[in-house]
Amino acid sequence: ARADIPRPPGWLGHENIGTIVQSRAAGWEPGALVLAHPDDYNGFAEYICSKPAGLARLPANTPDPCALVVAQPLATVLRAMARTGPVINQRCAVVGQGPMGLIFTHLLGRLGASQIIGIDHVAWRLRWSRRFGATDVIDASSVDVVQAVRELTDGKMVDFCVEAGSRPEALASAARLPRRRGRLYAFGVPHHETQEFPWFHTVANETEILTSMGPECMEYFQTAVDMIVHGRVDLAAMVTPRMSWERAAEAFEMYAEPDKAEDSLKLTLVL
Repeated sequence: ARADIPRPPGWLGHENIGTIVQSRAAGWEPGALVLAHPDDYNGFAEYICSKPAGLARLPANTPDPCALVVAQPLATVLRAMARTGPVINQRCAVVGQGPMGLIFTHLLGRLGASQIIGIDHVAWRLRWSRRFGATDVIDASSVDVVQAVRELTDGKMVDFCVEAGSRPEALASAARLPRRRGRLYAFGVPHHETQEFPWFHTVANETEILTSMGPECMEYFQTAVDMIVHGRVDLAAMVTPRMSWERAAEAFEMYAEPDKAEDSLKLTLVL
């Protein structure tokens, strides 16, 4: 948030690709190209320290290293899907079609979901949702989402729903989409400690609720990189726009209002 700025130098950088310049960790030699998770969200610093657990090795001959920056968010989705279990032949919905939601949409298709409903209130994100594998899309700004899902599923609702944003109203809406004894994954990081939630409906529906947040996702870093490198997922188009360091101020303005920055998904600064 703007109110949190200024912060220490280098702060805000979260997903980083760079070259090791000094190492005391066995197997991580200087010169290696890596995906790095900074310990203190200081990825825009000239140099950062990272534990070996926060690194993933990238091929030295990678033609487009920037395309691999999305491996970090992919790792968090892989960890979530590992907890979720099989989705083959299941009806699924993803509430929120920003970068994380689009990765869920794409991965659910690769994992065999029979129906994937992408839901967002921003029209251009729904176009991307189709591109990344949604079988249906719902514009939450103009229709009743629950009724729309009911119609798209012939009244059955979905087996599995992911809430991939962070807005309280999105989670409350997502909670009403699973079928009886279906699953809800509350993936979006909330901005508040408490918020309104349809608990009576959720309890009466016997909905299974899953969450995830924590360092365990780093266990999936290398898997995520390998999936992208070997073409098992295709997320390169998501790394847009790519902007030079000289345009950093413009990039931060776009980042501050993502809904208005059309086709801005995984905004990347290239040094």
